[in-house]
Amino acid sequence: MNKAYWFKLIAGPMAAALIMLFVNLDPGNSMITHMAAITVWIAIWWLTEVVHLAVTSLLPFIFLPLLGICDAKTVAFQYMDQVIFLFIGGFIIAFAIERWNLHKRIALKILSLVGRSPASVLMGIMLTSYLISMWISNTATTMMLLSAVFAVVYQMEQHIKDEQQQHNIAAALFIGLAYSATIGGMATLVGTPPNMIFYRFYTETYPNNHDLDFLSWFKIGFPLSLAFLVVCFFVLKIVFLHNCKTAVLDKTYFRNEYKILGKMSAEEKTVGLIFIITALLWFTRSDIDIGSFKFPGWTNLFGKSEIIQDSTVAVFMALLLFIIPSKNEKSRALITWHEASKLPFDIILLFGSGFAIAKGFEVSGLSSFLASQLTFFKTANIVVIILLICIMITIISEFASNIASIQLALPVLISIQKGLDIHPLLLMIPATFAASLGFMLPVATAPNTIVFGSKRIKVNDMMKAGFFLDLTGILLIVLFSLILLC
Repeated sequence: MNKAYWFKLIAGPMAAALIMLFVNLDPGNSMITHMAAITVWIAIWWLTEVVHLAVTSLLPFIFLPLLGICDAKTVAFQYMDQVIFLFIGGFIIAFAIERWNLHKRIALKILSLVGRSPASVLMGIMLTSYLISMWISNTATTMMLLSAVFAVVYQMEQHIKDEQQQHNIAAALFIGLAYSATIGGMATLVGTPPNMIFYRFYTETYPNNHDLDFLSWFKIGFPLSLAFLVVCFFVLKIVFLHNCKTAVLDKTYFRNEYKILGKMSAEEKTVGLIFIITALLWFTRSDIDIGSFKFPGWTNLFGKSEIIQDSTVAVFMALLLFIIPSKNEKSRALITWHEASKLPFDIILLFGSGFAIAKGFEVSGLSSFLASQLTFFKTANIVVIILLICIMITIISEFASNIASIQLALPVLISIQKGLDIHPLLLMIPATFAASLGFMLPVATAPNTIVFGSKRIKVNDMMKAGFFLDLTGILLIVLFSLILLC
């Protein structure tokens, strides 16, 4: 092992030790400092990739109990959160799509329509992901399109032999899929959980305002997210595709290849039907409230609608794939456990560690400590206040879940609003948008983690594009908030 390896290996625990020895964030609660120290250690190892990301993902399970932040049982629960079952069920559906080449059919259709260059393919994938994620969860959107993007990358690599260009194109398409799904979720109230959490907080705290519904959110969220999508496209194009101008694709080839596939097989049709039904079940699971029109979610048929989650749908539909027999290949189902065993368990650990860190933030009081720092902004200019709120929440969201970030921030913002005597939406909506930012780390959002599971991108790829997008996102949120809310 060289010196650089040992330096990166020691840097994490050394930084954690120095924080615990010489920093005291809250004299009355040492766990806040301890949690911050462990987070810095994990962040350094994730960013340097000195050990496998899955290995780093085990650190919360070891040190949260050792430092007295959470007991082992509580931490273990985070590693098998219900969202992880959404990930597992979604991947099994993706494997079935791949097994019967439905993903190839979808990919060739996309490639035959969107253009001849890597940039136009990137635009097509991002726009598709963006439009879908406006209505269903960004996690489900990413899972649904993942197989198609895999196939698109594979098809493009048949024409582009330079390895660096292959990596850059794959990175652009996978990262574009994840980022556009996150951005699309900002456009509507139902697009992502932080939006619904904010809506509940706002309507319960200010029941007499009657100034926020699906349409009023859309008037703010859609133009902001659309502008952000355009910025995201150009950032990814500049960062990853600047040397791919000569990579011209022949659309005729893709059209011919699509024709060669012939008619859809019975298995393709069945898997495609399950795919569509899964999407519809995800879309209609909860109530859809559009102004005076309310479409009740199907989970109301089971009594308490909140007891059934997107993960329930994913696992149920995945289970059907193990049961429904193949028509053309006897003695087998649409998917077998041998095929499902390709599940990336290292990514499951990465998911779990993110939830464990978020739990540690909550239990230790670190999230409350970080959120409470916003109270120092009461005497500042409103532009500065919104800017600092967005920066703080974006930083928290990089390491903790966006749901936890907004849940902790909103009560503090309500108290700040009362002290400033300004409209609460001017603080709460920017904060909600900022909670959806988090483009630098694989663990920051579920879409990031899912595409990282493709094993075709590196942490550094996400860091390069994510830094500019976090920064641009903050500035766009401040600008649109001042224009549309003031």
